[in-house]
Amino acid sequence: MNMLIKIFIIWSAIFSISFASEINIFDFTNEELAKLNVRKVRGADNKTIYTVGSNENGNFLKAIADNAASGLGKEVKIDLNKTPFINITWKIEKDLVGIKENTKKGHDFAARVFAVKKTGATPLSNRAINYVFSSNNKIGFYSPSPYTKKSIDNVLATTITDLNKWVTVKSNVKEDFKKFHDLDVNELDGLAIMSDTDNSKMKAVAYFQNIYFSAE
Repeated sequence: MNMLIKIFIIWSAIFSISFASEINIFDFTNEELAKLNVRKVRGADNKTIYTVGSNENGNFLKAIADNAASGLGKEVKIDLNKTPFINITWKIEKDLVGIKENTKKGHDFAARVFAVKKTGATPLSNRAINYVFSSNNKIGFYSPSPYTKKSIDNVLATTITDLNKWVTVKSNVKEDFKKFHDLDVNELDGLAIMSDTDNSKMKAVAYFQNIYFSAE
């Protein structure tokens, strides 16, 4: 085996390890946007407006929620034993100051990302960790959704300190499901993005970029 072939094999192995250690979830292109599952929140007057754009760091999704609530979902299998960390880069241009996010009247977030695990035959039986960019609570605050205890709101970023700034956050999803739901989850079933203001009747503007899972 000559030296060139040896180098190619070594390079291929390194590339495969690197590729497997990061799982990208969204491309944020118009083609992808047309294929994503759109779900309007029951009772909401309007749908959130989602558009794609780009900057020096790649593509992003812009969300405008004006008394609106709808999410974009993707069914995807994530091996949490290999890539347990969710990574999110996001920004809030217009937040929702003054609402009580752990109440039904104030349960709105300018930006949130749901990590979903199917635990039954219907969507109502699913468990979720709702990673949020809060307008009112500090990083580390968490509480059950006022609508269902099967979804936990977990604050990873806050406009108290980072309004209109790109912020990158990370969390161990496998450990979060154990902490919040007492579930040993090996595989995640889907991810969803949402910006919603249907309860507060306010307006929020948010951006999402580079959402992926990693080994560390």
